[in-house]
Amino acid sequence: MNSTISRRSPMSYPLVLVWSHCGAAYRVTPWPEVQLERCYGTEWIAVASSTDVLASAARMLNEQNWQPYLEFVPAPVREHLARFKFTRMEALLVAARCPVLAAELAETPALTAFVSSHSDLRGTSGPVWTEINAVYERSGIFGLLEWLGLPSSRQTLAVLRNLSDPDVPKRFLGPLRAMLWEPRTIFTLQRTPMITDRQLARYCHAPAAA
Repeated sequence: MNSTISRRSPMSYPLVLVWSHCGAAYRVTPWPEVQLERCYGTEWIAVASSTDVLASAARMLNEQNWQPYLEFVPAPVREHLARFKFTRMEALLVAARCPVLAAELAETPALTAFVSSHSDLRGTSGPVWTEINAVYERSGIFGLLEWLGLPSSRQTLAVLRNLSDPDVPKRFLGPLRAMLWEPRTIFTLQRTPMITDRQLARYCHAPAAA
């Protein structure tokens, strides 16, 4: 009597993203946990994100690194992250921590930069993702704009949607926020269909992006 041997097909497992910063190894765990960890000896320990660590991720992780990781991310999130290059890690953290904002960020991708930098913009000691979700659930998109220190108006959203690249440089966020409170400037930007980084730099009185 012949016996049949069943072979288990190879299985794919979610991957982590690993990079180094100042001689230390960092990683981000798979979706939906998406936890930033640092290696201490042989143990990975969760740590808070920092601008320098995330900047290192942007420099060291290319499309080949990201592709296997994104295979285990839901398609709508994957499509959203594809819009970002230099701040994709920040966009990933926002998508994982603030799922209630998915539709709003899909419509206004540049808002992601403000949400990801909320602790710097608000002067807090660290990120408060739970509070962001609560603000949005209570007061909607205009409540979130107000919480971020932006004018709570459709004009603000129109300007952010006119930005040609959602990878808004962090050095522009503060000046842009201040600029959006100036009626003449917001009137002009609202009617500029494609605001480039170079134009944004000129308006913000900051060095033009390379």
